Amino acid sequence: MVDTKILVDDKSTDETVKIAEALGLRVFVHDKNYGYGRNQQTCYREALAAGADIVVMVHPDYQYTPLLVTSMASMIAYGVYDVVLGSRILGGGALKGGMPLYKYVANRFLTAVQNAFTGAKLSEYHTGFRAFSKEVLISLPILENSDDFVFDNEMLAQCICFGYRIGELSLPDQVF
Repeated sequence: MVDTKILVDDKSTDETVKIAEALGLRVFVHDKNYGYGRNQQTCYREALAAGADIVVMVHPDYQYTPLLVTSMASMIAYGVYDVVLGSRILGGGALKGGMPLYKYVANRFLTAVQNAFTGAKLSEYHTGFRAFSKEVLISLPILENSDDFVFDNEMLAQCICFGYRIGELSLPDQVF
């Protein structure tokens, strides 16, 4: 069960805040556009301040089904993993699900390089569907990370360096 739904708006110019508030989400609005990484830092900070034991981050780009939030959170709640990534690659449905070929090729290449450097065997480092235990979010020095898109990669590298158990969940090739 999801207790709290949080949206951090990085000073968008559309109606994101209005829609989020109408949906009953807790909304936090930055005073200017700080970037992707800072947006996540704010979201994790506010989730922890709200008392979260597990935080699941879902990109709002319709590539990920929220129907799997409970599965991801359960893998952490039952102590199986500390971090869970939703993978579009594991089930082989990334391209069928609409990922452009050039992004797929870049994703596979970058993931191979990152696995070579970290010694990990993850299927995807660039997923917008991630779950973290409270302990992970408290212990990682995420405030030292970039405010840009490399934030996700830095965070996973930190998880690997800190020895956290990372699991992956295969995502369907289409969003519901």
